Order: sequence, then C-alpha cells, then structure tokens
Amino acid sequence: SWFTDQDGASGLPVAVLGDTVVQNLFGASGANPVGQSVLIRGQAFRVVGTLTAKGASGFANQDDVIYVPFQVAQSRLNNSQFVGQIQAQIDSADNVNQAQLDIASLLRDRHQLPSDGSRDDFTVRSSTQFVQTAQQFETTLTLLLVGIAAISLLVGGIGIMNIMLVSVTERTREIGIRMAVGASRGNIRNQFLIEALALSSIGGLLGVVIGLIGGFGLTTSNSLPFVISVPAIVLALVVAGAIGLCFGLYPAIRASRLDPIVALRTE
Repeated sequence: SWFTDQDGASGLPVAVLGDTVVQNLFGASGANPVGQSVLIRGQAFRVVGTLTAKGASGFANQDDVIYVPFQVAQSRLNNSQFVGQIQAQIDSADNVNQAQLDIASLLRDRHQLPSDGSRDDFTVRSSTQFVQTAQQFETTLTLLLVGIAAISLLVGGIGIMNIMLVSVTERTREIGIRMAVGASRGNIRNQFLIEALALSSIGGLLGVVIGLIGGFGLTTSNSLPFVISVPAIVLALVVAGAIGLCFGLYPAIRASRLDPIVALRTE
C-alpha cells in the first residue's frame, strides 16, 4: 500500500520502493520487501509498498526511486524546512508553457515576491529546456574536442614537415644522383610526397588501432556494447593522409628545386 497522510503527520519512517530498488535489494534473496526495513542515510525505514516497473522518463529513471512521507524526509533526511525541488507532470505537451507561467505566478504569490519576476528566488524549467541545455553542452563539448584535435593535427603536421626537411638535407646527394640519371623535378617532388603520405598514414593507422583497443577495453570493463564506426575510421585515415600531403608539400618542393650539380657536390 501507499503511506497515508497520518503516517506523515506522525513522522513514521515508512517507504515505498521502486522496482529497480526492489531488484537490487531483494532480487537475489527473493524475499518479500513489504514489512522489511531498509537503511536510508543510516536511518531505518519500514517498507509498506512497492511499485510496478515504469521505465525511464526523460532524464529520470522512474524505477530507481524511494518514496517517503514529505514530513519525514524534511525532519529525518534533509534536516531543512525548505523544499529543494518540486516535479510537476503536465497533462499535455501543449500546456507546458502555460503551466510554467502558472507555477511561477503561484510561487511568487506564496513567497510574496513582485509579479514581474525581478526578485525570483526559484527557477522553473521544463524537460524541453533540459534537452536544449544538454544539446548546447554537447555542441560546446564537440567544438572543444575539435579544437583539441586541430591543435594535435597541427603539431603532428609540423613534426612531419621537420622530419621531411631533415630527410631532404641528409639525402641531398641522393637527390642529385637521381636528377643526374634523368629524374625530373616532378619525380623528386612525388617521391617525397609519397614518403610524407606513408609516414602520416602509418601514424593514423596506429592511432586507429590504439583507439580501438582502448575503446574495447573501456566498453568491456563497463559492460557496454563495443560498436565500430567504419565512417569514423575512414575519416581518420583520410585526415591523416591529408595532413601528410599538406605538410609534406613544402619539403617535397624544396627537394625538387635543388641544383643537381650542387647536390652532387654535397657530402
């Protein structure tokens, strides 16, 4: 059964458990929760009823809940005379905005606040606003991750360019010999572009492998499904190759513009 107003007025520590709580506390033993005692913040409450499974609604799991009388919660659990949160269910989505206005007006009247809302000591939000807030947070987080990725790609690209410039310097005589036996400037440029592309592609492939291993470990340890996104992997490899081509272009052009006579004289 549900607890009564008399239970609340008397301050009786009684509780009604949601289905998830029942399964977590009594599922293994199979005992009937009604009449048993549970500890809530170190205080014993007698179970007077349980709820059937309802599932999730919005951001809340309606089964992972414990209901106790309001007066008991205020005196035993919160030790406060003020209500921290009130949840209201509206009969239709079309009435949400009007219900928000009515609730705000009622609270201003009860709190003796100006009707223009300039001194409100409360906030009224709907599930739609929570969704919008979550979307804004997701957008901000996405932009932050994109910025971090862009900085990482820039640093990696500069590293590839430096490596290729060092390679050009160390292989100057090799470049001169190739030009002397008939290699065109385009051949030299393409050779170093291919090397830069191979270097960045191998790095991107290693990153994908490490990411897959790390993702598999995290999902397995948290009992989550491991899902591989092929488009994401392809995009990662394409971006890695593009970084290699972009930052390897300058060293390749520099190598192709070497004077073969000067290159052959270089030890």
